[in-house]
Amino acid sequence: MDIKQFIQRDESCWEIPAKGPMRVPAIIYADPGLLEAMDQKVYEQITNVATLPGIVEAAYAMPDAHWGYGFPIGGVAAFDADEGGVISAGGVGFDISCGVRTLHTGLTVNDLQNVNKELADELYRSVPAGVGSRGRIHLNHDEMRAMLTGGAQWAVDQGFGEARDLEFTEEQGRVDAAEPSDVSPRARERQKDEMGTLGSGNHYLEVQRVVEIFDQEVAEAYRLKIDAIVISIHCGSRGLGHQIGTEFLKDMALAASQYHINLPDRELACAPLNSPLGKRYLGAMRAGINCALANRQIITHLTRQAMNKIFPGISINLLYDVSHNTCKQERHIVAGSARTVFVHRKGATRAFGPGHADLPTEYQTVGQPVLIGGSMGTSSYILCGTKQAEQRSFSSACHGAGRAMSRRQATKQWQGRTLVDQLAEQGIIIRSPSLRGVAEEAPAAYKDVSAVVDAADKAGLANKVARLEPVICIKG
Repeated sequence: MDIKQFIQRDESCWEIPAKGPMRVPAIIYADPGLLEAMDQKVYEQITNVATLPGIVEAAYAMPDAHWGYGFPIGGVAAFDADEGGVISAGGVGFDISCGVRTLHTGLTVNDLQNVNKELADELYRSVPAGVGSRGRIHLNHDEMRAMLTGGAQWAVDQGFGEARDLEFTEEQGRVDAAEPSDVSPRARERQKDEMGTLGSGNHYLEVQRVVEIFDQEVAEAYRLKIDAIVISIHCGSRGLGHQIGTEFLKDMALAASQYHINLPDRELACAPLNSPLGKRYLGAMRAGINCALANRQIITHLTRQAMNKIFPGISINLLYDVSHNTCKQERHIVAGSARTVFVHRKGATRAFGPGHADLPTEYQTVGQPVLIGGSMGTSSYILCGTKQAEQRSFSSACHGAGRAMSRRQATKQWQGRTLVDQLAEQGIIIRSPSLRGVAEEAPAAYKDVSAVVDAADKAGLANKVARLEPVICIKG
């Protein structure tokens, strides 16, 4: 991307002033190297987002931004319903509420030395992964409705976890105002056998060790120590979320003219938040969020069972669970006044700062854990939300490294078997049902996650707390 297209506001903030049909400026947070490496499509997409009705403040792109469907992945935008603001299915993404949860194990790296392969095999057996993976849970109509309404709270009530898990889950494990009746029969059918499964693509279950601490005070609040073993789970709403996105994008595109919305790109299909279509999507999307929260909760239960087979009596506690493909109704300061807005975060993580009412008591003084995933052979990070991000990005931060090339390009450059062997030589065990899937997710197919995290830290979006390295990775 040509850096000359931007006005540099500080070392990490680049602005595209509002022009033409843009209602607000567009802002990208990145260092010069990351910005120059971004596809020109990111520029086009984030400026297109800035043209949408009811958008407030600015359209934002995170340091990991790359070309997506309509919105760039790594895109953030807030809309005021009272000013004709819209909701966009493309601004949420197809994998509704895809997110990360990280678990404490109480183990250290020394505890895994003689059992790492056995543990890898047990986790791989216990947590279904891959395209079209099916679990052991089969939901009937009433159970599906209860799950879509109850989220992780429903899962805990069914015996999949502990009530304490909910304290450390975004929205306490359940979003209100979900409307299962707005979820199509096709979406429900796709999901009825997929609860407790990872799926494919960049989804994973990863055993990780803490290798570096950047902020000792926050690390202590998060109970993180050097050489501690944690487990991170990255997945979302599976077939149900994808089906909701597919159906509503089509409906929104067809209805755009009815709502007098001029779309610069058909993929930006949207509907007014206060319209019948907008309200139906909100109800279905919230059900999708609950589905993802329930899914990660069930996978946590399966992970605990697997770990107990190798380490009998082990206690596994949740550090945090946060999503990065959502639209949330939140209160933010806009032009000096508190307003209710609907914040789209597509491939962007909520990052509330210290003192926010929605945080667990243990994290009130330090801010929300922000969980940033790597890709098999690369580092992952734990950051904390900041007060500064409330003003800079509607309390949002990056969510991962961001792709540097397409999956098709990756498969032309790498072979899955070779990657598995190379990672084994580095002490990283990979288990996956698809060697092609491994090639698609090659570590070098992604941007440098450390550079992305450094940029987010310098921009004040979230502050670095700890760096993790993979030990075992179960890939979808």
